[in-house]
Amino acid sequence: MRSDVVRLFQTLPHACGYFGERTAQNLVIDPSAPQLPQLYDLAVLRGYRRAGGHVYYPHCGSCKACVACRVPVARFAASRSQRRCIARNADIDIRIVPAGYSEEHFALYRRYLQARHPAGGMDDARPEDFARFLYTSWSPTHFIEFREERRLVAVAVTDFCAGGLSAVYTYFDTSDPSRALGTYAILSQIDLARERALEHLYLGFWIEGHPKMDYKARFRPLEVLRNGVWSELPAK
Repeated sequence: MRSDVVRLFQTLPHACGYFGERTAQNLVIDPSAPQLPQLYDLAVLRGYRRAGGHVYYPHCGSCKACVACRVPVARFAASRSQRRCIARNADIDIRIVPAGYSEEHFALYRRYLQARHPAGGMDDARPEDFARFLYTSWSPTHFIEFREERRLVAVAVTDFCAGGLSAVYTYFDTSDPSRALGTYAILSQIDLARERALEHLYLGFWIEGHPKMDYKARFRPLEVLRNGVWSELPAK
């Protein structure tokens, strides 16, 4: 007999990836649950995030800095700087491919980590790290490739869920900052969700004022999840 009970695990305290002086904990849906692929859509709606085969939500006691966020794509309006970003990347070709390992993808991923996370433990990635972190056998994951002519310059790892797209991770060539490829990847995912009549692009967690996470507030309107309710983040 199959049980409908789904277990949640709480991780042990570990170093916070955003605030060096803090520890963090997560709630994780049982990764061995046979119904995890079906649960994932509902979990995304409730603010959960996927990393490899783990679907998790921050559960850090007194710290509530990480706030799940999403863009309602039908109401999104690109800012002037975002429109300039789109124009600068007009020569980029975009295509959707199945998630999977390739030497080309791994080489770009490794260069990105070495540029953005030097000496942080992620910069010496191995092929098995690439697969373990970005996709699983059950996740609805595709890679959105961005190519300048034939050269791969960015990849948006994206889960295609029933209620929207979930932007899992983006890695890109950092040698030309003027392209703002991270921003362009989000704008492209918004367009893709709109084309597919999906309601939202889920951007993971927003941290107000954090130098690595506050950029998400530039995509307006932005909805945030607090106390189980999605609401629009007020303009500053």
